[in-house]
Amino acid sequence: QVQLVESGGGLVQAGGSLRLSCAASGRTFSTYAVAWFRQASGKEREFVAAISMGGGSTYYADSVKGRFTISRDNAKKTVYLQMNSLKPEDTAVYYCAVRRLSVDLVRANYEYWGQGTEVTVSS
Repeated sequence: QVQLVESGGGLVQAGGSLRLSCAASGRTFSTYAVAWFRQASGKEREFVAAISMGGGSTYYADSVKGRFTISRDNAKKTVYLQMNSLKPEDTAVYYCAVRRLSVDLVRANYEYWGQGTEVTVSS
């Protein structure tokens, strides 16, 4: 069992930055791949970024590539999403999720989810 708690969301102007954190419980965090997804109002939850167990491989949606950076600190059991050059279209609730071993870009393949943190980007 893994519990996830996201934090760091808020209101920011377009062009600004935020850093989201996802803190995990459990002793085997380093054996999980982690991803961030987001869900805007009235839309489906979509993949944003993912990172492998050891942090050596990262994956991004085209819409955030070059602006967002995912990283992890396994000693702290925390994954981060640094979001720069934010746009109004980045407004959404951001969720972190984990799955054992390998990274996957498909939402349905993630086992545990946090409750989400809201990001609002004003124009």
